[in-house]
Amino acid sequence: MESIQESILVLTHVEAGGTDSLAKPSLAKSSLEAVTAGVSLAARLDVPLSIGVIGRDAIAAARTLAQTGARLLAVSGEDFAQARYSSDAAACEALCRASQPSIVIAPDGMRFARVAAGVAFRLGGVIDTHITAIDGNEGIEASRWFYRQRLEAVISRDARPWFLLIDPGTHLAYDCTPGEAASAEVAQIAVELPRQRTTVTGVRSPALSGETIRPDAKLLFVAGAGWTKKQPDGQVHTSDAAPLILNFLKASGASLGSSKSLVDQTGDNQQVLPFLTHMNQIGQTGATPRHRKGLSTCCYGEEPHVVGWRFISERRAISLDPNCGWARGKADVVYVADAFQVMAELNKLLN
Repeated sequence: MESIQESILVLTHVEAGGTDSLAKPSLAKSSLEAVTAGVSLAARLDVPLSIGVIGRDAIAAARTLAQTGARLLAVSGEDFAQARYSSDAAACEALCRASQPSIVIAPDGMRFARVAAGVAFRLGGVIDTHITAIDGNEGIEASRWFYRQRLEAVISRDARPWFLLIDPGTHLAYDCTPGEAASAEVAQIAVELPRQRTTVTGVRSPALSGETIRPDAKLLFVAGAGWTKKQPDGQVHTSDAAPLILNFLKASGASLGSSKSLVDQTGDNQQVLPFLTHMNQIGQTGATPRHRKGLSTCCYGEEPHVVGWRFISERRAISLDPNCGWARGKADVVYVADAFQVMAELNKLLN
């Protein structure tokens, strides 16, 4: 079989920063991680690399990637400031047709995840999502996890173009140096948009104090069912637990995870933490986050942590039982103490 002459395109987008046109354009962190994957793969295979940027001021953002040595392409304008299927799909298709890549790498975030399959279909290509690594000695092999991160698969395909959506947190973000941006040449790609049936009038987001899921946070704080159980004094202190946790999240900027047993209590007519939903659930039947550090509190049992915490770099736990399944071998550091007292002291120090 004749070998494939590979070429790579990395699709990126400018970070949505609201409607302020004076805001300095910058690439989303997940986009910079995709750039790292693309630069590494192009260097290993010694093949051409192109980087396409979509956004209001995509040209300025593209120039920050001058040091990659890639061919820089941009789809720029007010129509591409906010995520929208019709405009994003048209922009991605135009960038692909302009560069004619065999491999298309993009971040597996909300903006590209919903349009990439449609773009691959338009170009007669194939797509794989939730990619965690791209390797291979003689060809290209993409790795991803299945069955709640229990099984790792290595995928290779002959079909081209091959779209690979990179999971956030699996690569280091590419380090841009704006000092080299002025002399960078960026090709602006014209896009003929279809008739727009939706208009972005603004962005509504929860106040920081009400936001508990923060994928880019350095710390993941996990609350277990122990917060709503009887404490050493024989009483339940759920009303005290809620402000302790919320104050810690606000002061530290941590993201909140939870065990299945705790979020399920809502349907059992038990006292619950009012700000928890199944979106916070991690583990065997929940999300598998990739934060740098993790702190588990009032959690008991092994399986949720083995699966949900496998990509956390540094894992610590607070537990009154040093012999529980989580404490023995699943955490790097265990604090044998009362979580209520520890979190109260932590909040004092943070404030």
